[in-house]
Amino acid sequence: MKKVDTVRFGAIEVEEDKIVHFAQGIPAFEDEHEFVIIPYDEKSPYVFLQSLQTPDLAFLMTIPYIFFKDYEFEIDDATEKALALASPDDVLVYVLLTIPQGDVAGMTANLMAPVVINQRTMAAKQLVLEKSHYTTKHRLFEEAAGKGAR
Repeated sequence: MKKVDTVRFGAIEVEEDKIVHFAQGIPAFEDEHEFVIIPYDEKSPYVFLQSLQTPDLAFLMTIPYIFFKDYEFEIDDATEKALALASPDDVLVYVLLTIPQGDVAGMTANLMAPVVINQRTMAAKQLVLEKSHYTTKHRLFEEAAGKGAR
């Protein structure tokens, strides 16, 4: 067990096999290598990716397929090898979320840069998709987008 202080969750204990390892960090956070996934609550589709190094660094994430049924991308050979992905069952995909100025209805997902985790080894990488039609700000709730346009 590793004891970690966090701003959002207080002091937590993390089992070693639950630590998500980003060998190269996350873009813009290259010095951050170890995180833990903490559910928002039991029934929520949201989780936090909490840094084990920086107490106030936590990203809100979700599994993209919950909101974007047709979401798809290819994992390149180098990433597949780096993460030791031996089977599709190894792959866990999340996307980072942004809540603009506390407006939950306006929440967006970064589909251009999914977080890929080998759930067997907990090795992870945030991919930046090349030549993608996805953007960094896909709205989660379309009805909210429609209301703002009136």
